[in-house]
Amino acid sequence: MSGTISALLYLVSSVCFIMALRGLSSPETARQGNFFGMAGMVIAIGTTLALPSVLSYETIIVGILIGGAIGTVIARRIQMTALPQLVAAFHSLVGLAACFVAVAAFFKPEAYGIGQPGAIATASLIEMSIGLAIGAITFTGSIVAFGKLQGLVTGRPLVFPLQHPLNAALGIAVFVLIGWLLADQNPTAFWLIFAVSLALGFLLILPIGGADMPVVVSMLNSYSGWAACGIGFTLENSLLIVTGALVGSSGAILSYIMCKGMNRSFFNVILGGFGGETAAAAGGPGGDRSVKSGSAEDAAFIMDNAASVIIVPGYGMAVAQAQHALREMADMLKKNGVSVRYAIHPVAGRMPGHMNVLLAEANVPYDEVLELEEINRDFAQADVAFVIGANDVTNPAAKTDPASPIYGMPILDVERAKTVLFVKRSMASGYAGVENELFFRDNTMMLFGDAKKMCEEIVKSLDH
Repeated sequence: MSGTISALLYLVSSVCFIMALRGLSSPETARQGNFFGMAGMVIAIGTTLALPSVLSYETIIVGILIGGAIGTVIARRIQMTALPQLVAAFHSLVGLAACFVAVAAFFKPEAYGIGQPGAIATASLIEMSIGLAIGAITFTGSIVAFGKLQGLVTGRPLVFPLQHPLNAALGIAVFVLIGWLLADQNPTAFWLIFAVSLALGFLLILPIGGADMPVVVSMLNSYSGWAACGIGFTLENSLLIVTGALVGSSGAILSYIMCKGMNRSFFNVILGGFGGETAAAAGGPGGDRSVKSGSAEDAAFIMDNAASVIIVPGYGMAVAQAQHALREMADMLKKNGVSVRYAIHPVAGRMPGHMNVLLAEANVPYDEVLELEEINRDFAQADVAFVIGANDVTNPAAKTDPASPIYGMPILDVERAKTVLFVKRSMASGYAGVENELFFRDNTMMLFGDAKKMCEEIVKSLDH
């Protein structure tokens, strides 16, 4: 394949990726966006395999078959609730791949046309070392994020004295080591860059609390893109540069939007310093205070006699796979003349767009699903706020308790509704480890039990 044709096909592939990002910006066009993304990837892989520089198709085919088989098994078995940790795991593989390419290019530079061992072009060394550092940070950072989301590591912020000075020292050390590598191309400097970056990725993510994990997943997505972009320069692959930049910039923009929605500092996300300092002071207001609990029949009676109901879905709904039963409940309420809408917090669940995907899966009309800034003021006029497994994003402590690790995060003002119906399995705290003082409010009724079963029982009561 000639260079002109491959460049043209890479351009078509890049346009497909851009259209994919555009499509994924809305639930209504997300399916179309996925098709664009798949088409772009098929064109990209096919073009790359047709290049004259490819020498061993056997090895590549074996790799595709093994990877494809593993991916197929994971795709068929993965639960929707496990997608956040799956995404984090995939990010770690992107980072690791960037590190492998950097290692291969450093020790076999002649295969990449960038020089000879000990005499690699300076520009290539800079690109290679940046890709190596970002890839290593992405790898260990994503592993920690996976552990937190999977429950293998506590979701509470893990902090220690002089944490920030140590991170700063490691960051400076990476730049110093890159300078050493550029000066004499010493393999020791190369491996030290790798080792220090691995440690930095681990220490950056470890102190971040569970409530902030959705932002971390988004930021790691950005890191993986920039790692791929850096390695694209090493490989002199224009498509990898473009796609890496697309992933890196879109992930950074999404992280910025989410940080703004959570009242967090974007730079603190990058530096791994948010959600940690207040962790030790966080406490719960529970004590011996009592709560009002009710049944599905009580909830059905209250909502059936309401004029407006705002439903607030959260991770509990995802765990119970209650979205279909919830939509059936909403349909029955609408049939009885009740106004029903859905309120989505920017970080509801454990991944951006988590709740939107689940509601779309249940065929909830898009015009009924509203973001925080669109619906928050309406809670004061709502008769009922039906909270189904959304804990931290409804916790008033975010506005009232400066010692709370979620303090300052904008929340859905469900406590302003006349009645709050809160579906939850138990009185356990949310993912951030903070007890929700909303449970103890006078206008709150707790509905203890499995979210799906509770919705089904409410449907039966409404049908009588």
